[in-house]
Amino acid sequence: MARKRGKQYKAALEQVDATKAYSVTDAVDLVKKIDFAKFDASVDVVFKLNVDTKQADQQLRGAVVLPNGTGKKQTVIVFAKGDKAKEAQDAGADFVGDTDLAQKIQDGWLDFDVAIATPDMMGQVGRLGRVLGPKGLMPNPKTGTVTMDVAKAVQESKAGKVTYRTDRDGNVAVPVGKVSFDTDKLVGNLKAIEDVVVKARPASVRGTYVQNVSIASTFGPGVKVDLESFAADQA
Repeated sequence: MARKRGKQYKAALEQVDATKAYSVTDAVDLVKKIDFAKFDASVDVVFKLNVDTKQADQQLRGAVVLPNGTGKKQTVIVFAKGDKAKEAQDAGADFVGDTDLAQKIQDGWLDFDVAIATPDMMGQVGRLGRVLGPKGLMPNPKTGTVTMDVAKAVQESKAGKVTYRTDRDGNVAVPVGKVSFDTDKLVGNLKAIEDVVVKARPASVRGTYVQNVSIASTFGPGVKVDLESFAADQA
């Protein structure tokens, strides 16, 4: 059943040329212009990639620190003991613990955005996989959230680190900031993500790797972005 769209969405859609791929700067300006949310909406980018996610080597997963942050305050928890626990606390982690923190989560607490763990804690954290996995909160070495350098991980998460991964259809969707951000800040964040995704191209991929790029605000329509403009436009 097709999703019914409201008048505001239709009015926004009428301002988007569906046959055109906009430069990254023009695309950001348009997304900001046609946003109609009554709150400071998020802006997200989606890359449609020519990858076969059934092949392990074509499943992308990683993280990038956005140069201009996400506009969202991140609640960060850390599974660590001893000196590493103190490092995490000093770096600004919101909650630090080991068995007590694991039990709290097992009991249903999930009021956080990022979970970090030292490698020695993963035996215990692994038991929370059924809880954390579906929420995308499971610590993972590929995203830098399983590490001995907990201070750096906490600081990066607080500064605007976002994770990315391909879905089953080969799409990578990443938040890039808020509608209230200046255009140049959103463009800077978009360029940082585009650079990481392009460099992550699996060696086994043949043909066009990035098939489509689009950006949109929370409720707004997607705006197609010309991939070549990432190099041409200056943030």
